[in-house]
Amino acid sequence: MTLDEIKAAVDAGQTVHWANTGYVVHKDRLGQYLITYVPNGSCIGLTDRGGHGLNGKEAEFFVAQPKVAAENPGNQSRPDGQGRGVAPGGVGAFPLGRQL
Repeated sequence: MTLDEIKAAVDAGQTVHWANTGYVVHKDRLGQYLITYVPNGSCIGLTDRGGHGLNGKEAEFFVAQPKVAAENPGNQSRPDGQGRGVAPGGVGAFPLGRQL
């Protein structure tokens, strides 16, 4: 998904994930788009400080599947089956502090 597609989906009320279903993209009350790791509440900006480069690859973002598909226990990662438990590049994700 492109940056514009991600923002449009979030603004339309769709649930957008990054890398796997543990990461959710949302818009905070200040209008900032953030990626939150749901299990511990850590978050980073959707983009770099300049607001142009995604903090992740376009192919790693996806919209949550409808509830019927989500009930399939074998479908817990990205639609292409490439879900991962670590941040891009193989580096472990570290808490950055709650920024909501």
